[in-house]
Amino acid sequence: MSPPFHLAFPVTDLEATRAFYCDVLGCAAGRRAERWIDLDFRGHQLSAHLTESRGDAGRTLVDGDGVPIPHFGLVLPWEEWHELVASLETQGVTCEFGPRIRFEGQLGEQATLFLRDPSGNALEFKSFKDPSLLFATE
Repeated sequence: MSPPFHLAFPVTDLEATRAFYCDVLGCAAGRRAERWIDLDFRGHQLSAHLTESRGDAGRTLVDGDGVPIPHFGLVLPWEEWHELVASLETQGVTCEFGPRIRFEGQLGEQATLFLRDPSGNALEFKSFKDPSLLFATE
C-alpha cells in the first residue's frame, strides 16, 4: 500500500465539516482543536482548518464539464464508486455534476462525480473499470 497523503484545507464551519465528512462520506473523526479537525479519508489524513473565507481559483474544461480548481478526492474501486453514488442518492446529496461516465469509449474512460462540502470545497470521486489505466497516456 502507498503511504497515506495529508491535505490541509480551509473550512468555514468545523461542525458542519465534521458532519459532512463523517455522516455523509463515512470518514472517522480524529484529533481536534478549537480551529481544526483531522479526518480519516479512507486511510488518508485530511485536516480541516477554520478560516474566514475560501474560494475557487477558476475552472478548467474537461470533457464538457467546468471542473473547479482546486479540488481533491479519491479514485475508488468500481463497485465502491457505485456504492457511494447509491449512498449519496439515498441521503439526498446533490452533486455539482455527475455521476457520469467521462471520456466514454476513450483511453481514460472513468466514472466521476463532483460535490461540495459545507464550506464550498470541491471533491471529485472517480473510478476506472481498469485501474491500470489511471496514468495511461496511450
